[in-house]
Amino acid sequence: MTTPATKPERISSVLAKLGQCIELVPSDPLCQSITVGLYEKEGILTVWTFSKKEAAFLRMSQIRAQLIALGGLTAVPRTTNKVNFPCGYIHTRPLKFLMMQAVEKPPDYVLPTSPVKDLKSDLRFGFTVEQRDGQWVYKVTAEGQAPNAEARVRGVVAGLGRYGEMEKVSETEIAFVCGERHDKLVWLLLPFARNVSSVEDLLEAAALRGQMTTGTLGFAPN
Repeated sequence: MTTPATKPERISSVLAKLGQCIELVPSDPLCQSITVGLYEKEGILTVWTFSKKEAAFLRMSQIRAQLIALGGLTAVPRTTNKVNFPCGYIHTRPLKFLMMQAVEKPPDYVLPTSPVKDLKSDLRFGFTVEQRDGQWVYKVTAEGQAPNAEARVRGVVAGLGRYGEMEKVSETEIAFVCGERHDKLVWLLLPFARNVSSVEDLLEAAALRGQMTTGTLGFAPN
């Protein structure tokens, strides 16, 4: 039996192996409300839960599969819950959004790859991508008519910069800091990038839930 004296030591030992917590989802709606975390160490990302519930092991594999399908990550061979970025760079900020989607959406959820409707106009946002000067550059596009179309495109570019940790190339163009192509991440982030103020409220609430879980040792087996 695990005693109160040894439980924190065991958790600390496991966390030392997993590395830094990138994102903590306090309650998995598809697996008995278990707490799920995404951890990074030496370029390897691990989906992990301290829950001992019977369905938890399979669930970690399902979430790993969604990180691959929705974010374009690659599986680490001979593992069921580890992934990495093919570019070798850890895109921390996008991972937070990716992890939320991977946990909260059904296992068969498919990422939409069509222009995203603006919430403040009739515009629909998409992008084109081309390789230029050794990096892949994303150009945000807008279909439809709106009196402030250019400003709305600039706002989306700013949102992608904020949530994608991307670097602005021009008023309408942006690129990942690694210089590589991550189309799935851009499609994932576009709905968030179009409305930064609303998303900030969502992130603040999610962060608070995560802090409450961590503060009460929500890692503990249940």
